[in-house]
Amino acid sequence: MDKVLSRFTEILCGTLDNAAQIEVEKKAGKQVHPYAKHVTDVFSHRVINRPKNHDGIYVLEESYYTYPNKETEVKPLLFYLRSDGKSKVFLQSVQIPLKYKAEEATNANTDFILDYKDLEFRPFGIAEYTLMETDEFTVNHIGIVGPGMTFQLTETLSDEGLSVMEILKIDGVVMTPYDTPIHYKPITIGN
Repeated sequence: MDKVLSRFTEILCGTLDNAAQIEVEKKAGKQVHPYAKHVTDVFSHRVINRPKNHDGIYVLEESYYTYPNKETEVKPLLFYLRSDGKSKVFLQSVQIPLKYKAEEATNANTDFILDYKDLEFRPFGIAEYTLMETDEFTVNHIGIVGPGMTFQLTETLSDEGLSVMEILKIDGVVMTPYDTPIHYKPITIGN
């Protein structure tokens, strides 16, 4: 793994949540964002039958979202990452085969192994992250994810955490229930 990709995964991987952001919102009298938690780790060693020349790495991000007075939504995401070795990381979203339940798709589940032959890229496109002079990665990517549907990802990754704004539009109507980023901070396991 080159230095740029190694730096990217160092920031992205681990357990992060927005508990500090939620606490501030509650103290201000209104929770705007869901409580959100990511548990992310390199997953390449659990993708079998990869072609010999298939560079890049796979990362599994377990995403948990809890809106006030609602059940927690579990959304596992598999990403394929490559780098130009200089300042760019290219992220593609990979469809986890539908035969798996969201609860099975976890980093802790050592029985969760995927076959490369069963994987396909989702219609998100390739998000191009740029390593800035500030040692942060940034991206502003818009993907067409279905008929009349766009998904915009605006994100900054740094040692302090992730600032993530995701805007889903259907026929030009914004479906995301908030209009400011979620701010994830690293947490230690067990918190």
